[in-house]
Amino acid sequence: MLPFLTIALLAALAYDAWVFYSRWSDARQAERARQEREAADAQRTLDLLGGGGLKIVSFYATPGAIHPGEHASLCYGVTGAKSVRMEPAMEELHPALSYCMQVSPARSTEYNLFAQDVAGHIVTSTVTIQVVR
Repeated sequence: MLPFLTIALLAALAYDAWVFYSRWSDARQAERARQEREAADAQRTLDLLGGGGLKIVSFYATPGAIHPGEHASLCYGVTGAKSVRMEPAMEELHPALSYCMQVSPARSTEYNLFAQDVAGHIVTSTVTIQVVR
């Protein structure tokens, strides 16, 4: 009786081990497939936004003309940048796909955006906010 019980116990343990291993393996394959889908989606998004190289995707002001004392939104978006700065100097800026800040220039002002990548390449863009008196 003891040898049969031992064989049955070993068979049950082997079955349990196979169940746990197959579930672990399936979960691992599903996770790998999910990561591959996410990477492919991220690459497609990156390709749509300029291919991962340094690029100013957008730089604009809305509205483009204001009266003294009014505010305008100054917005930018960059890809592949390590650092971003603006002239005239603004708050500390950071690389972002979409970022807006409020400005209230006293007179018509030309804003220059500079984005730099890790290799030291720089791209620039300019936008002007007219102050109408």
